[in-house]
Amino acid sequence: MKAIKITLLLVVFSAFGVSCESNTYEQISGVVVNPTYEANVKGIMASNCTSCHNPDYDQSPYLQTYAEVKDACENRNLLCRIDASCGDVMPTSGKMPQTTITIIQKWASNGFIEQ
Repeated sequence: MKAIKITLLLVVFSAFGVSCESNTYEQISGVVVNPTYEANVKGIMASNCTSCHNPDYDQSPYLQTYAEVKDACENRNLLCRIDASCGDVMPTSGKMPQTTITIIQKWASNGFIEQ
């Protein structure tokens, strides 16, 4: 009987140890406070944009480099196309999740930090 109680206590305490993680709301929600091109935006572009927006596909603006993406935000309506506030939404497959859009918007509003 004593062995069963000890085993049960070990199982209960083990469950607490495994289930306790230290994640902030920002970590689990996808919120990025200070996004940079290299850490955040480049991957979004690669996943959602560069399959069409590249020299081989010849769909301007090209979105393969920091300079191209920054220029598209400043001069080519990229920001309003991804949030569907002007013209057709991009990518054509459908609007990206709002957390993804917010990362790009915040990157632009923070001054297009590269690294």
